[in-house]
Amino acid sequence: MTAYRLSAGGLVDRSAPLTFTFDGQSMQGFEGDTLASGLLANDRMLVGRSFKYHRPRGIVSAGVSEPNALVTLGLGARSDPNTKATVAELYAGLDARSQNRWPSLKYDVGAVNGLLSPFLSAGFYYKTFMWPAAFWEKVYEPIIRKAAGLGRAVLERDPETYEKCWAHCDLLVIGSGPTGLMAALSAGRAGLRVVLADEGFRHGGSLLSETTPIDGAPAAAFAAAAITELEALPNVTLMTRTTVFGWYDDNVFGALERVQKHVATPSAKLPVERLWRIAARRALLATGAEERPLVFGGNDRPGVMMAGALSTYANRYGVAAGTSVAIFTNGSAGYRTAADLSAHGISVAAIIDSRAESPDVAPSGTRVIRGGSIVDTKGKLRLSGLVVERAGFEEIIDCDAIGMSGGFSPVIHLACQRGAKPLWSEALKAFVAPDVGQGFGVAGSAAGLYSLPACLRDGADKAQAFANDLGFSTSPADLPVVGAEPDPSFTALWYVAGAKSKAFVDFQNDVHVSDLGLALREGFGHVEHAKRYTTNGMATDQGKLSGINATGLLAAMQGISPADVGTTTFRPFYTPVPFGALAGTSRDEHAAPKRVSPLHGWAARNGAVFIDSGLWYRPSWFARAGEKTWRESVDREVLTVRANVGLCDVSTLGKIEVFGPDAAEFLNRVYCNPFLKLPVGKARYGLMLREDGMVYDDGTTSRLGPEHFVVTTTTALAGGVLSHMEYCAQVLWPDLNLRFCSVSDQWAQMAIAGPKARLVVQALVEDDVSNAAFPFLAAKAVTLKGGLKGRLFRISFSGELAYELAVPAGYGEAVADALMEAGRAHGICAYGLEALNVLRIEKGHVTHAELDGRVTPDDVGFGRMLSSQKADFIGKRLSTRFGLTAADRMQMVGLKPIEKDKDIRAGAHLLREGAKPSTLNDQGYVSSACHSPVLGQFIALGFLKSGRERYGEKVVIWDRLRGEETLAEVCSPVFVDPANARLNL
Repeated sequence: MTAYRLSAGGLVDRSAPLTFTFDGQSMQGFEGDTLASGLLANDRMLVGRSFKYHRPRGIVSAGVSEPNALVTLGLGARSDPNTKATVAELYAGLDARSQNRWPSLKYDVGAVNGLLSPFLSAGFYYKTFMWPAAFWEKVYEPIIRKAAGLGRAVLERDPETYEKCWAHCDLLVIGSGPTGLMAALSAGRAGLRVVLADEGFRHGGSLLSETTPIDGAPAAAFAAAAITELEALPNVTLMTRTTVFGWYDDNVFGALERVQKHVATPSAKLPVERLWRIAARRALLATGAEERPLVFGGNDRPGVMMAGALSTYANRYGVAAGTSVAIFTNGSAGYRTAADLSAHGISVAAIIDSRAESPDVAPSGTRVIRGGSIVDTKGKLRLSGLVVERAGFEEIIDCDAIGMSGGFSPVIHLACQRGAKPLWSEALKAFVAPDVGQGFGVAGSAAGLYSLPACLRDGADKAQAFANDLGFSTSPADLPVVGAEPDPSFTALWYVAGAKSKAFVDFQNDVHVSDLGLALREGFGHVEHAKRYTTNGMATDQGKLSGINATGLLAAMQGISPADVGTTTFRPFYTPVPFGALAGTSRDEHAAPKRVSPLHGWAARNGAVFIDSGLWYRPSWFARAGEKTWRESVDREVLTVRANVGLCDVSTLGKIEVFGPDAAEFLNRVYCNPFLKLPVGKARYGLMLREDGMVYDDGTTSRLGPEHFVVTTTTALAGGVLSHMEYCAQVLWPDLNLRFCSVSDQWAQMAIAGPKARLVVQALVEDDVSNAAFPFLAAKAVTLKGGLKGRLFRISFSGELAYELAVPAGYGEAVADALMEAGRAHGICAYGLEALNVLRIEKGHVTHAELDGRVTPDDVGFGRMLSSQKADFIGKRLSTRFGLTAADRMQMVGLKPIEKDKDIRAGAHLLREGAKPSTLNDQGYVSSACHSPVLGQFIALGFLKSGRERYGEKVVIWDRLRGEETLAEVCSPVFVDPANARLNL
């Protein structure tokens, strides 16, 4: 037993004591406690410091809306910052530490900010950190970065495991309070597949704190009986410790299950957290309503709590939050809290009711001050008293806790996450959920029904309506008998006038009433602007307690209705979701699927050094004995291709087959150059633009038959191009008759390049591949010796005589081995990505290093490919904009260092000779660079303003990252064989 633990009552297991620590101090609790109830039981009201002013902060709520009680749990790599003590389940050995303080919670140096509060009003950072400009990087930014954040993330590797799962159901019930339990019972009895999810570690919601009897027994007993029945139904799945955080398309809900957050040593056989994607035919929001705080002077002092939280700690956890408690209320809920506390023997110093008249009855012997208001509180690190004002007279009342009750706001976040706006109810003085369609309903207190009988009835009725809608037969609901309970009521009270000290709206971010007034005066009165200007609602609770009060205050200041102000946008996530849970098992080497090409085994046997390249695991170079560096291997591969022949795996290129009578017309529209008259048996290079006229992707398209095309895409955009084509066919031109088929994984494809390429290819292919029979850009199906069918394309990415041979994926390694054997006499070698990159830069060919989404066809020298004869193609209209045709646009050029031994790196900037480095003097950048063994020096491709007019000019290549400057000559981007003579050997 501890000082504030009640001698009896509550649902904690008093036979199972637990020892835990807070800031190094050992404390006692029971199984069934939260960390917050355990701290209160040990008389620890001070639990943190506010963000801006570092004011002392205490526990405010008993659930996920908690803005103050944020702690770090665990040690070392298992540290978990910014955990709400109000939802953290207590376990033996739990180690908790307060945050945002130094050197200690009691003596925090940051509290000096409170003295500077007149200078730190809303928006001070916008006004202060603008001048002098030179201070930003050296003074302001370092200070802001050091002060930013609350808890501290650890840099060690997370040792925990996570997983993702799917679930499907007829009805998802979100929340297991009275409404949710009755809905689950009704639907489960009717035979629906039901998932009942609740964020608490025990089902029952508000029933676990309720004192009104149900069927003559405690409400918690009714909840336990309902859960027992649900557990026996095979069509019902019960999920505790599970927060449904998001509502997405097709009635899919995101949910986070905390599987092992309540144990000291997690089992290696289970994940610590599990991310669920729940596909529900219907869903019912039964999340209840959130009690609103009151905005009065000194309302942030430790000891000021929600009235409902006081009841929860007393009724559910057997804990008194204070020995003498005052209740400040604008409705009947405050009187219920007073009755709950009195029943446990907790002294109620007074009930301060802002209403001059009310029908509510206080517990016997309790003083009621009607028409009164709290204008200030007393105490330093915790509450010691309050100042109440009534009819112009003030009085000091001694107390160590205040329960504030400002009415209720339905918890409707999920229903508004997909764009629907909350609706203001003048009758309820709250925002309610709009109608979002038959797939998702709202019931109980979430729908504005605050009495227990109404919640039970509404849960049953809504579930039966869903069951009937889905074709299930139902019986009249067997509703329990609820004891006498007055209908709850309250009046709107947004702000208590006459405050003697700051009246806070957002406790965590230290936003007070005058901050909102300043925002309004300075033109930031729109609720979204006010949020960002003052940071109200930007705390870790995302405005669950402060948001509606801010709306009410902004409305009152302007003399308009809260309906005219509205709320800020509700978005996922309802509560924070760890990155680990979002990643699931996709981490380390499992972060992405390990995709290997059909020639992976062949490459490994030939000594490949592999590298992650986009989605694929590809050979970077092929090392040979005696080669000490990668450059030696790459230079050898390049020179072999230029002099003899090389074999490269290009299987990872995207390959899309297009069929149909309108296939040619379709390709003619998605590419900027013409394809309608492409002959059968020929290939053509094509540029695909975005709607804005920028190059999206490039590749070759081969016509194998009148209605059969094979499109190759870059490796990086294989999926993107397919999605783009499907969108065009289904949305833009649904009248065209064609079909697509992605065959990227079905074909092994290899490039055979070099002057002796024909000799190697002819050794394997039955068909004639001579220059006359199979000229440049020829494409057709061929037969390999032995009868294997394949496809042969006369295309080149290296500028050499080259072919690309495609065979069914299962035959890839065998064909590659045969090609290597046939080429042995001709000095063949395997070459990888590095050599391929060198070969294409020498030839001035582009990849996505150049086609980075910011270039037009003309920027890369392909302006003539924009067909003026075509009626239309994607990107045609916007490609003529002035900005895309300006004479000083950056154009692709070649770059050669004046001193041949000088290095060039991609990413460097281009400056005029003698110019000072600055954004005003920036002339362009280097997109690709390599060492050319053919030329014996470094070369590069880059983009330079009016580049094609500046061949022969000298520019400075400025690399600030490495502190290098290199003088280079601007030249043609084609360094090797500009006449293309080697293509037609």
